[in-house]
Amino acid sequence: MNISTDTQLIETVVTRGVERIFPNEDFLRARLSEGKQLTIYLGIDPTGPTLHMGHMIPLIKLSQLQKMGHKIILLIGDFTARIGDPDKSQARKQLTHGEVLENAKLYQEQAASVLDFDGENPAELRYNNDWLGKMNFADVLNLASQMTVQRMLDRDMFRKRVDAGTPVYIHEFMYPLMQGYDSVAMNVDGEVGGNDQTFNMLVGRDLLKNQPEAKEKFVIPMKLLVDNNGEKMGKTTGNMLSFLDSADEKFKKIMTWSDDMISLGFELLTDVNLDTIEQRIYSDENPRDIKFDLAHAIVTRFHSTDEADAAKQSWINDVQKDNKPTDIPVISLLENSIETLSVATGESKSQIKRSFKEGAIKREGEKIDETHQLKQGDIIQIGKKRWFQIK
Repeated sequence: MNISTDTQLIETVVTRGVERIFPNEDFLRARLSEGKQLTIYLGIDPTGPTLHMGHMIPLIKLSQLQKMGHKIILLIGDFTARIGDPDKSQARKQLTHGEVLENAKLYQEQAASVLDFDGENPAELRYNNDWLGKMNFADVLNLASQMTVQRMLDRDMFRKRVDAGTPVYIHEFMYPLMQGYDSVAMNVDGEVGGNDQTFNMLVGRDLLKNQPEAKEKFVIPMKLLVDNNGEKMGKTTGNMLSFLDSADEKFKKIMTWSDDMISLGFELLTDVNLDTIEQRIYSDENPRDIKFDLAHAIVTRFHSTDEADAAKQSWINDVQKDNKPTDIPVISLLENSIETLSVATGESKSQIKRSFKEGAIKREGEKIDETHQLKQGDIIQIGKKRWFQIK
């Protein structure tokens, strides 16, 4: 396999969208300059039925490395997802293996919009139940002996829960160890993930160093796509941009992003030259027009140029001209609350609260507040850009 050592490509891998590199940037530059095929992976726990923009960011980084000739593994955490990455406030509900596999059934198809699973250098799909599910209690004890409680408490969410008197269960301490063991089981050279996974990825780095043939694994934590409240775009905050969204839905959601997300969106989700974008941002150009190009670039990556063109025109017809759209999405509400409205519409709870306060939520053209009881068939408008029909 021909491995590219092009300095410009290496610099793109090392810098674009990257939060930090472990052990350091020069180490990664040196590894990528060797001309040897490296094995790099991304692990995804299938806790939901679709990939989203938070996954897209490290997938694009893997794609850059794959195009250079390196071996890429997309790891489905079908064992780790049954426990779930520890939450900052409480233990997660455990899933069955069947629920996890059902969630993951479309992941490879969705990831194939970014990674190449065929061709000369195909990405490999693996499942961590293949090794974690076969460990006996002695294996688990041996793994646990390689990590201290003090090291686990370096993770901020564990420390905060202990300080707040919130229970931290032993199986939650095991999660970073299990995720870290993935690196050992696959004997990888590096790992890519969101910067919220830095602790878990570094545990894998520690475990590889502890092996008889100690190995220095590099870790590439990527920046997160955050909204103007600092909340990441994903399942947890309810403002998810899904791989399964239609071209129109993706375009309209991106057009709702705050203007201060434009630069970060281009950096993380496109290949567009960033110097050109910065020049446009600091000029007198309307930010809406720059956001048009961001939405068009992202939609084209998932669909096609024609569909992106059609989605842009649809946005102009339905939103910019302030016409009620003809294809209003239907949402289900279990109850009238900010939380359920947030999940159903994809807006963050803080954004829903602010929209109510500013009178930006309307029913049939009339402003409503959070005490209004929505009924089946009601059509609501959030700002000028988003419409929903209540089921």
